[in-house]
Amino acid sequence: MKKILLVVLVVAMIASMMAGCAKKADLLATVGMVTDAGTINDKSFNQGTWEGIVKAAEEFGYEPKYLKPVGTTKADYLTEIGNLVDSGYKLIVCPGFKFETTIYEAQDKWPEVLFVLIDGTPHNDDYSDFKLGYNVAAVFFAEEQSGFLAGVAAAVELKTAEFGFIGGMEIPAVQKFNWGFQQGLAYANTNYGTSATIKAENVIYQGTFDDVAAGGAIAAQMYDKGVDCIFTAAGGVGVGAITEAKARAVNGENIWIVGVDVDQYPDGVYSGEKSVILTSAMKGIGTVAYDMVKAFHQNTFKGGVTLIFDASNDGIGIPAENPNLSSETESIAADVFGMLKDGTIVVSTVQGDLIK
Repeated sequence: MKKILLVVLVVAMIASMMAGCAKKADLLATVGMVTDAGTINDKSFNQGTWEGIVKAAEEFGYEPKYLKPVGTTKADYLTEIGNLVDSGYKLIVCPGFKFETTIYEAQDKWPEVLFVLIDGTPHNDDYSDFKLGYNVAAVFFAEEQSGFLAGVAAAVELKTAEFGFIGGMEIPAVQKFNWGFQQGLAYANTNYGTSATIKAENVIYQGTFDDVAAGGAIAAQMYDKGVDCIFTAAGGVGVGAITEAKARAVNGENIWIVGVDVDQYPDGVYSGEKSVILTSAMKGIGTVAYDMVKAFHQNTFKGGVTLIFDASNDGIGIPAENPNLSSETESIAADVFGMLKDGTIVVSTVQGDLIK
């Protein structure tokens, strides 16, 4: 009887240990991310998303993992999503509009998995059908407000300056950054006595988010033509522009960059604590990514919804600390943010239209 009892206890202990390991494995292999052409060290969109995921994963005991597809087709994206699903991942974040057709298929192919699609909504290849499944949360930001606020701050700080804009792909999110920024410059000219200009020839969409060398070359051309400050909304292309600006700053040139998505001040440091980043037009991508993981952890994740983040819910802004902005500029920026927040200022999302 003692031998039988011992065997039973051992079996029970092994079963308990196996169950515990299974639960731990399920807990660890839960939060994943698939990137598009960019990487998690692009200093902006992908990196900001990934850092939010990592922060939440560390807090809630998950082991996050990201996969970068070998190509940029829907098949490539679905392959990596499938790899995460096969490894037990239950929440997968996909940043960027390129995942729209991918998530359209993935939401039905893996109904047990939750998806977060940032800057896009699921649709089929020919745009004839849009479908936001119960297991998908679509997230959008008011880039026009973020660009507007950064434009006002940059114009007020520099007072008289020529500006430029370098975008990645010519897609709505990037276009809204550009047009909001231009409206911000115009608003500062009208209301704060600045003289900010931006020529059509200095508004360029490079066409990718990962051509670092091209970003540097475009920035060099603009600076050579007399541009004082460039707003970059271009991922890795923007990194190239920042690198070019840093090299010129080291040589004594008084030029600037307005960063994007996250606070890019540290990436613009060229000497001691000096940085070429005047300020940054931010989207709360890291915060949103964190909140999505937190909601999943607390079983409060809501699919089938589109979430909009703007000034009204503090989803956009410029950094809380801007070492290159004066206290006067920061005060004006705070006032403008308040007017965006309460709807006093409405920034247009349509090229050619102005604020209301």
